[in-house]
Amino acid sequence: MIQSMTGFAAVSREFAGGVLTLELRAVNHRYLDIQMRLPEELRVIESQLREAIAAKVSRGKLECRIGLNQSEATQPTLELNREYVARLVGVAAEVQALAPQAKGLSVGELLRWPGILQTNTLAPEELHRLCFESLNRGLADFNASRSREGEKLRDILNERVAGMEQIITSVKPRLPEILDNYMNKLSARLREAVDNVDDDRLKQEFALFAQKIDVDEELSRLSSHLSEVKRILKAGGQAGKRLDFLMQELNREANTLGSKSVSTETTQASVELKVLIEQMREQIQNIE
Repeated sequence: MIQSMTGFAAVSREFAGGVLTLELRAVNHRYLDIQMRLPEELRVIESQLREAIAAKVSRGKLECRIGLNQSEATQPTLELNREYVARLVGVAAEVQALAPQAKGLSVGELLRWPGILQTNTLAPEELHRLCFESLNRGLADFNASRSREGEKLRDILNERVAGMEQIITSVKPRLPEILDNYMNKLSARLREAVDNVDDDRLKQEFALFAQKIDVDEELSRLSSHLSEVKRILKAGGQAGKRLDFLMQELNREANTLGSKSVSTETTQASVELKVLIEQMREQIQNIE
């Protein structure tokens, strides 16, 4: 399946204490360029997030933005572990009984003691797991949107290919007639300008000249390249670079067709082919 490098996806997941939001957006780029926008709580897993994205996306300038936002419905809470406080105070009293000179625990020290305050927020491991789940879901939606866009691009390209094939089909059968007409005109002009022209010599020169201006080979290569474009579009996958190379080859043949042209018909065909090739090249820049 052909995929566009342009895509977007958004995921929102509630958790104890807040809401995790994830956005993926990408535009065309020569290589894969990942830009991460993460809260500090998720910086520790940035490299794993990059690896997960790179496993699903091969080209494009991609921005991954993840946010942690508190909501009124999921405000984090703090609860005092009363049983734990009582036990801790009891132990502190025993210590003071054995060592009267020891300083007692302050309120601040009690609150900082691990386990004294309980919260409904997720542990870091759970938050990381939720983040990866959201990323996987986001990547699935992101690639689905790229595939839909890729299908549209494939239809556009196939339409341009059909247009180019029609031009070639209309011009190719006319080549012998176009060449004969041009040679006859050239021969008549030459005979008017030069007396006593040797017919055998004239035929030899015309034969050499005919080879130089014959564009049948260029049209055949154009047809061959277009067949390869259709094959790649049908096969799908990472086709952008291969298609871009074929556009260069098609443009080369179209330019040669124009430079060898000896009639307005082939000149016009060259111009129309180059217009279609340029339209295809613009679309291919968005293909992965």
